[in-house]
Amino acid sequence: MKAVQFSRWMAQLSSLNPEQRDQLRSKLLPAARHWQDAIKAPSHCPHCQSRELRPWGSSGDLPRYRCKVCGKTSNALTGTPMARLRKRHLWQDYADALTQSLSVRKAAVHCGVSKNTAFLWRHRFLSRIADHQAQHASGIVEADETFFLESFKGQRELPRPPRRRGGSAKRRGLSAEQIPVLVVRDRSGQQAEFKLEKLDAQHIGERLRPLIDADAILCTDSAGVYAHFAKVEGITHRPINPSQNRRVDGAFHIQNVNAYDSRLKSWMIPFHGVATKYLTNYLGWRRLLERYKTQLNPLICLKEALGYRDMQQLTQT
Repeated sequence: MKAVQFSRWMAQLSSLNPEQRDQLRSKLLPAARHWQDAIKAPSHCPHCQSRELRPWGSSGDLPRYRCKVCGKTSNALTGTPMARLRKRHLWQDYADALTQSLSVRKAAVHCGVSKNTAFLWRHRFLSRIADHQAQHASGIVEADETFFLESFKGQRELPRPPRRRGGSAKRRGLSAEQIPVLVVRDRSGQQAEFKLEKLDAQHIGERLRPLIDADAILCTDSAGVYAHFAKVEGITHRPINPSQNRRVDGAFHIQNVNAYDSRLKSWMIPFHGVATKYLTNYLGWRRLLERYKTQLNPLICLKEALGYRDMQQLTQT
């Protein structure tokens, strides 16, 4: 609603009868408390991890607790990226902006805050969301890499000459300017992505080893790093070689990760380049949208931002 329309609407409030005011109050109060409903009471002390907590008053509309072991006080947000973040009544509006994939400026208008605040909130919200990904992959597991152009967007000083027109590397093909991202997905929808320092056997192994079950079947392209990993770990490997017009071998293919790579790249286009230091946050953001699909709403998004991973149980993944 535009400011002029809102002013007219506010001017008419005095003409409401008592019954109409009660109806309006019943609609507004639940919405005003949604950010509080999303916050759970802490189960342990964020300072010493003890579970010996007792009520210790309140501050800023949040109950505080005192630890019997270390004596320190805290609330449900202490030690989280959302701690000391102000304007809590707008958190759900900003979560709604994330569900719509709004740009920083559009999110600022949507919530009535400055663009600097909208940018700060984006990465505060995404910090915990970025950690929410699959811890195990089983069955037929697809893995493939995609690349993002290294970006120092937002930095005052660059370690290289600036790209006057941006958007393309100086050299064609793979180079140090391309940041590799490993995408892993099994057929049940469990998915994880990793920003790699380098696309080699060591870094691939460090990411895949704790993720893929020993009895899984790994489907990849014909890159040697995957064959090396599978041989060392004793995992069944089914390579697919698209250059030989062989993209599917029965149930074995990497079509799912390739389709996801395409959706990810298309989704990032409106952001006009993502700073490499924030790339992990954007990967987590896209996973959130993929995980919940049409079930995603601002309250779920807010709970994910607060670190409540049990929200994933609402969907298959």
